[in-house]
Amino acid sequence: MSSVSRFTRLTMTVAIAAALAACGQKPAAQGGAMPPAEVSVVTVAPQRIAITNELPGRLEAYRVAQVRARVAGIVQKRVFKEGSEVKEGQVLYKIDPAQYQATYDNAQATLTQTTLKAQRYKPLVEVNAVSKQEYDDAVAAQKQAEAAVRIAALNLGYATVTSPISGRIGRALVTEGALVGQGSDATQLALVQQLDPIYVNVTQSSADLLKLQQAMASGQLKSVGDNKASVTLLLENGQPYPLPGKLLFSDVTVDEATGSISLRAEFPNPKRVLLPGTYVRTKIEQAIDEQALVVPQQAVMRDLNGSSVFVVDADNKVTPRPVKTGSAQGNNWQILDGLKDGDRVIVEGLQKVKPGATVKPVQWNPAGAAPQNQSGQPAQQGAAGAQQKAN
Repeated sequence: MSSVSRFTRLTMTVAIAAALAACGQKPAAQGGAMPPAEVSVVTVAPQRIAITNELPGRLEAYRVAQVRARVAGIVQKRVFKEGSEVKEGQVLYKIDPAQYQATYDNAQATLTQTTLKAQRYKPLVEVNAVSKQEYDDAVAAQKQAEAAVRIAALNLGYATVTSPISGRIGRALVTEGALVGQGSDATQLALVQQLDPIYVNVTQSSADLLKLQQAMASGQLKSVGDNKASVTLLLENGQPYPLPGKLLFSDVTVDEATGSISLRAEFPNPKRVLLPGTYVRTKIEQAIDEQALVVPQQAVMRDLNGSSVFVVDADNKVTPRPVKTGSAQGNNWQILDGLKDGDRVIVEGLQKVKPGATVKPVQWNPAGAAPQNQSGQPAQQGAAGAQQKAN
């Protein structure tokens, strides 16, 4: 083999080796630059929200009636079932009516006697057969007898004890054979409470109410209007009550001991789930913010220095931003200070970034929402449409 051929082969070998070396180094150079981390962001924009306050309260019956004995006597029979629903006018107890029946019969007899006497005297006084004084006495006796009959009839009726209102009756406070109605105080026989609707009495700090009124006076907040404030209820176990209520009034007097005022709301209670005396928590809509800024709760970080969020700037760099949060609005926090319209706040991917890092922001979709493609339509619907076209 000639020296030229050997030189040619050596040159080709060196060229191939150099090419392979160059190819092997290229991926390593590319792998040294990590792509920006992808994070989910929300763009802050003003929106209309209701300002709600969560306040403690107690349930109270809509109406309460103490059933008492209005005449003295022995209880003969209890007619109602304890814990049942009773109607207005329904018979609850029967007291021995014997003496009241006798009094009524005697009054009726006296009325008959005095009426006949007055009737006999009427023509006689016209012819001066009896004096005018005698006739006037006969008429007065008749009217007194009529009044005695009415009183006797009332007492006889009171021997049958009825419910003054419709509602749920509690336990019987006396039994058959008990002597009731004696002494200065009428004996209480039972308690009837109207439970539908039902009240909830709420207390609110007078300082919080003053701040709310000042914000509305300055125009920062709007009033919800009289009798338009909605109220929701949280039961003792933390579960929400399904039916909404309405705010009836706010007290005008501050409690000197607690520095709070009283509010009263009304709730429908058709299934009698709410019972008087139960401790509850209420969420009361007291004002409207037309330009509120809110972010998902998971975007807010809290530490000893307060609350903060990560914001993505125009260059897609991460910047920490301290914020002041207000009340919770569902799964969001109201932001009172620290953010402005158009800020992009990181919601997901917080663990992958640090201040100053460059990121790739994508629009955040809440859990359960269909992912969106570049056209803004749900990706599943686009795939389904493509499949329909293919078919």
